[in-house]
Amino acid sequence: MTFLQITSLLIVLAGGFGAINHLFLKLPSAIGILVVSLLASFVLLGIDLLFPELGIADTVRGIVTGIDFSEALLEGMLGLLLFAGALHVKIRDLRAQWRVVFLMATLGIALSTVIVGAGFSWLTGMPLLVGLVFGALISPTDPVAVMGVLRQADLPKALETKIAGESLFNDGVGYVVFLVLVGLAFPDLDSHGPAGNAFTAAVILFFQEAVGGAVLGLVLGWLTFRVMRRIDDYPLEVLLTLGLAFGGYELAVWLHVSAPIMAVCAGLLIGDVGKSKGMSAQTQTYVAGFWELIDEILNAVLFLLIGFEVFAIAFDGDVLLTAVAAIALALFARFVAVAVPISVLRPFRNFNAGVVPIMTWGGLKGGISVALALSLPEGEWKPLILTCTYVIVIFSIIVQGLTVARLAKRVRRTPDAH
Repeated sequence: MTFLQITSLLIVLAGGFGAINHLFLKLPSAIGILVVSLLASFVLLGIDLLFPELGIADTVRGIVTGIDFSEALLEGMLGLLLFAGALHVKIRDLRAQWRVVFLMATLGIALSTVIVGAGFSWLTGMPLLVGLVFGALISPTDPVAVMGVLRQADLPKALETKIAGESLFNDGVGYVVFLVLVGLAFPDLDSHGPAGNAFTAAVILFFQEAVGGAVLGLVLGWLTFRVMRRIDDYPLEVLLTLGLAFGGYELAVWLHVSAPIMAVCAGLLIGDVGKSKGMSAQTQTYVAGFWELIDEILNAVLFLLIGFEVFAIAFDGDVLLTAVAAIALALFARFVAVAVPISVLRPFRNFNAGVVPIMTWGGLKGGISVALALSLPEGEWKPLILTCTYVIVIFSIIVQGLTVARLAKRVRRTPDAH
């Protein structure tokens, strides 16, 4: 199939499944599309079992594998989704929560990666470094999934900023950690040089990606803002923001700095400083509306793709048991990743009792984890990692995503302290 045919098919299916969800299931939009997509996948697999001569599963599997999910997300949709998500977060709100966000996006990711990596290595017998790679790809919360749930959960503002800010930044940090660990675990794919220099090269790579991505995002965002200040033409200004998200992301990839962090920093600057000082009221309305629409459409397509990725996963009884254990391991690691930073900051500020459980349960995994698992080199452990990642993501989005609002009601009873 051509690119246009695949794109048309995805848009038609996303719209159709969204309508089915709206009319019958009435779940939150993105989660509903994922559920319908999964159900459709299982129906097709069932038909294939009953009538194998039709070859339905092989046909669909060929289409699904023909769509490079990892490349489509990491090199395409992710920049737009992160930029759109960052536009809704105010810098002043983020500044008030920066200590929590910073610790969770750094210390939290490190703790979760080690806990999941060591636990999964012990559970499966895989080498520790390969286990740490799995820990790195499953530890970040997915800003796409998280931001979609936040719109439904009606959380207190301070708590919403903590979760949204952390999900935006720990995604970028987690991606950099993943790249570093992949370079160490699969040295044949890495160009850092002799093994003795691997650790030093990994540290340099981390700072190059993280700091370079932040600097590039702020510089490009500032330049775009300066241009927009001199223009009062909302179609052109919308186009400039689209060019910033697309062009900036690809420039970051070319410069070998973190493209996700670039997108977040650029989106934060345009969404706060750019809106308040560089856009007219009319432009603000159109920019917000345009990016909200982009966010909704890409969310729908992404969750549709996640549902159909079941055709690319190899399932069997033993692997599913391991995947269930991996869910518990990931949740425990997430709890530690939240509780430790909160405990570190408790002597200096107050937190209400609901912060740890809501941030633990609300730390959803999503398409980024699946994309990173798919991007791993072929090898003995990839099928197991991919299957466990997929099961964790499905559990996270459907089970945690549909129940986090109940926890939010308990949180709302007590104002969140600053």
